[in-house]
Amino acid sequence: MISAGDFRNGVTFEENGNVLQVVEFQHVKPGKGAAFVRTKTKNVITGAVTEKSYNPSDKFPTAFIERREMQYLYEDGGLYYFMDTETFEQTPLNESDLSDSFKFVKENEMVKILSYKGNVFGLEAPNFVVLQVTETEPGFKGNTATNTLKPAKLETGAEIRVPLFINEGDMIRVDTRTGEYMERA
Repeated sequence: MISAGDFRNGVTFEENGNVLQVVEFQHVKPGKGAAFVRTKTKNVITGAVTEKSYNPSDKFPTAFIERREMQYLYEDGGLYYFMDTETFEQTPLNESDLSDSFKFVKENEMVKILSYKGNVFGLEAPNFVVLQVTETEPGFKGNTATNTLKPAKLETGAEIRVPLFINEGDMIRVDTRTGEYMERA
């Protein structure tokens, strides 16, 4: 059990049959009245974010999210197959179970599969990946305006915005959490 007074970012707990993760929290102690905890929580299964206030003495069962390191193998007919590298057991996931950051994952790359009580509900891609640019417009000499970006297509099919000096065939590092270009690799 965890009390609302012990909430921290990343803590997962159960409330009314939902598994919630604390995104933001603030302990509020007004000059008049009782203290409370103002939180922003995310439903880990549906992704819905809600704001709610709790009494610091409220208690909730702790929810343990299992994170298993697995290797992405291939896609076949809308199912994406992942393999546990220790047991070689394969797990298929629907496209709806994949996060937005999955568009940056190449075949044979390691990812974390998230499950709660045996039910897989999501995936965590590595924070940074190195990908090759497959399509982009060429930059022009003298076109050196600062912070100017152009669209580029990566080897996984994802599209991001990159600086003008990036050309086709370049290897770049991408932050999968924001989908932004970081640097040349």
